[in-house]
Amino acid sequence: MSKIKPLEEVTALFKDGQVMMIGGFLCAGTPDIFIDALIDMNIKDLTVIANDTGFPERGIGRLVVNKQIKKMIATHVGTNKETGRQMNSGEMEVDLVPQGTLAERIRAAGVGLGGILTPTGVGTLIEEGKQKLTIGGKDFLLELPLRADIALLNAWKADTSGNLVYRVAARNFNPLMAMAADLVIVAAENIVEVGELGPDEIITPGTLVDIIVSAPVKGGL
Repeated sequence: MSKIKPLEEVTALFKDGQVMMIGGFLCAGTPDIFIDALIDMNIKDLTVIANDTGFPERGIGRLVVNKQIKKMIATHVGTNKETGRQMNSGEMEVDLVPQGTLAERIRAAGVGLGGILTPTGVGTLIEEGKQKLTIGGKDFLLELPLRADIALLNAWKADTSGNLVYRVAARNFNPLMAMAADLVIVAAENIVEVGELGPDEIITPGTLVDIIVSAPVKGGL
C-alpha cells in the first residue's frame, strides 16, 4: 500500500485535543502545509510539542494566534509575543523545557526508555515537582519521555517507502520526532522512487514513516 496520500485524506486524521509534535526550529523544517490545514479546520485544544512557537505570522505561531493550542511544550517562546501574552493571562499552558532536555525526552520515548537523568535545571524552578536522584555525589533530575499521537514533520526528500532526507538546519527535531509518535506524517518537498536515495544520505528510515504528503516549495529546488 502506498504511503503517499492526498492532503484531504490526511487531514481527516486531525482531531480536537490531540497531542502533536511539530518539527522545526524558528520555522526552518516546519511543515507549513499541515499548519495551514489545522487552521482551515480550526482544530482546537491541541497539546503541541515543538522547539518553539515560531513567529505570530509564521509557523506554529499562527496556531497560537488562532488560539488552537491548549498546552505548549517548548524550549523558548521569545520570538512570539502572543505566546507570552497567552501564557501570562492563563489562556494557554506553557511548559518551558531546556532544549537539550526536550530533545532527550523525545528520544527517550522513541527508544523505549523510562526517562533520562540530567543535571540541567537542578536548583532552579525546573526541578519543582520532579524526582531528584543523587549519583556519585551529583544531583540529577528525572525527566520523563515525551510521546505524541501524531508527529507532523517536514523533509527535503522522501522516497516512496518513506525514507527521509533533510536539508541542513531544517533537519533539527524532525528525526527525533519521527521515533516518538503513534502516527508519523511527513510533508515532503521532493518525492523520488525507491533506490534514488543513497543509503548514506537517508536520515530517517521508512519504517518510522506512516504517511507522505507532497509539499513542493514554490520557487525552491
